[in-house]
Amino acid sequence: MTAAKLGKDSLSVTVRIMGKEYSVACPQEEHEALVKSADYLNERMTSIRKRGRALGAERIAVMAALNIARELLEMRGIDGVSQPDAAAVARVKQLRLDIDSTLALE
Repeated sequence: MTAAKLGKDSLSVTVRIMGKEYSVACPQEEHEALVKSADYLNERMTSIRKRGRALGAERIAVMAALNIARELLEMRGIDGVSQPDAAAVARVKQLRLDIDSTLALE
């Protein structure tokens, strides 16, 4: 990743994603976040590409964007998106078995 000064408070940052370089302008204070974001996106896209299916870069980018958006929605606790707590699910199953057992005795 390289950075060049654009204006008073802006930088032109070159990031590499799946072997291709992109120049992106950003405020100086966001440089580190941009680099980390690009690295994360590169990891996600490379992971999708390595799964073995021959996919174009555009499709890989859309799949990575959808996965990252789902993760964000999960973290925000959006209804219908977040994964149920495994411990809570196991406890509900156990309670259901206990109730069924108790009712069977009566």
